[in-house]
Amino acid sequence: MSRRIAGINITWSVAGIGALMLSSACAREPESANVAVDAQQTTAAATVATTHRMIVHKTPTCGCCGLWVEHMQSAGFNVEVRNADDLTPVKTQLGVPYGKGSCHTAEIDGYFIEGHVPAEDVRRLLTERPKARGLALPGMPLGSPGMEMPGGRVQPYTIELVAEDGSTSTFRREEGHR
Repeated sequence: MSRRIAGINITWSVAGIGALMLSSACAREPESANVAVDAQQTTAAATVATTHRMIVHKTPTCGCCGLWVEHMQSAGFNVEVRNADDLTPVKTQLGVPYGKGSCHTAEIDGYFIEGHVPAEDVRRLLTERPKARGLALPGMPLGSPGMEMPGGRVQPYTIELVAEDGSTSTFRREEGHR
């Protein structure tokens, strides 16, 4: 099923969402020996956010895009907003693959960030520096930054790493919760 939002065709994959809901992951609390390392990594990640300028391309009337910008700013990113009625030329120029679009596109340090990608994933991208075009979170998953829901519900979603050849792989999976 496709839906046109803010000038872009958004394709929802029912099978993909179903597959994500069937998968689960277990998380362990960090061991006390790792706390100092975690603190160093957190400090380094915060420095990464403030030393790079992010340009966000969005339509002037999109409220969820504005909320995502606020999320990134509160995470320490230096954000410049560029409003445009048609984002297709920007997405094409940056190499956002067909079918991976969302309502806004950001540029930071040679990468694109497509959609409601959380700040911690952008920090990880900038810290690890993979050979890639950027990150994509297709569609507008409920509970992702800028798409928060009353009660804190989060829909499962997958943030994809877009390789230089346009192929994608899982960067991080959000399992969701009610």
